[in-house]
Amino acid sequence: MPPQSPAIRSRTPAAEFRLGLLMVAGSALCWSFGGTIARYISEPDPWTIVFWRALFSSTFLLLFMLWRDGPKDTVRMFRSMGLPGIGVALCFGIASSCFIIALQFTTVANILLTQAAAPLFAALLAWMVFGERINLPTWIAIAAVIGGVGIMVSASFSGEVSPIGDGIALLLTILFSTAIVITRHHPDVRMMPAVCLGTGLASLAAFFLAGGLAVSADDFALLILFGAVNLGLGLALFVTGARLVPAALVALVSNVEPVLGPLWVWLFHGEVPALRTLIGGGIVFAALTLHILNDWRRQRERRSSTAA
Repeated sequence: MPPQSPAIRSRTPAAEFRLGLLMVAGSALCWSFGGTIARYISEPDPWTIVFWRALFSSTFLLLFMLWRDGPKDTVRMFRSMGLPGIGVALCFGIASSCFIIALQFTTVANILLTQAAAPLFAALLAWMVFGERINLPTWIAIAAVIGGVGIMVSASFSGEVSPIGDGIALLLTILFSTAIVITRHHPDVRMMPAVCLGTGLASLAAFFLAGGLAVSADDFALLILFGAVNLGLGLALFVTGARLVPAALVALVSNVEPVLGPLWVWLFHGEVPALRTLIGGGIVFAALTLHILNDWRRQRERRSSTAA
């Protein structure tokens, strides 16, 4: 971790907590506008969108790291990622591309509410692969999330949304869950260089898959906003703020994204989610929120007993 400046070192714990909370909330707010920005882009080729968004995102993140950490530490962070960092990079690069592809087939609400289940899918994946213990409340939350996602996906069988879109949304959720499991087992993996590498690889792949890279001036401006601000700045705020706030609270505040994302698309584009999406998404959101609150309570009880 780079040395902190005197201004940061002089902050009180309460001030750092407030700053971290604002940054995490700001990141969720940035991310929540992704679907709305995408709906304004008129470029029909999704791989062209992936190329420019990933390019602007990776460029922003690289410049941010160079400014914050300096060239030597930035190079060191990339070199120290190892295979776990490359794994996270691949998961994020493919998942961020899947987000753009899924938008061609399904609603923003379907994608974001399915994606919100990633932390609990990660717990299930860690149990299956590493045998990590899962307590009863988490099992109940996992079952509720699977049921909620099942209700959302069932809308594709009735013709309300495309099964391709829901399938891709599930794939990107599994990829995010895999990235969560990797970072839990390798806490030394730095998220920002991993995501920078992942978006760089996504841009490189899209370069060969895109039908053409030319876009209109309006789309170009939107793609800068989509890549640098929505994805890049959102991640920079999240990674910086998450270090200052308890993990359970970070997860709780991050839930703002799947709530606001469909709301913005409804307000700006009139995109109304299917009834099954609202029902299933509500189950997913409630299960995830209750799980996070229960986890936070248990962590506080453990800290209190340790202090006593």
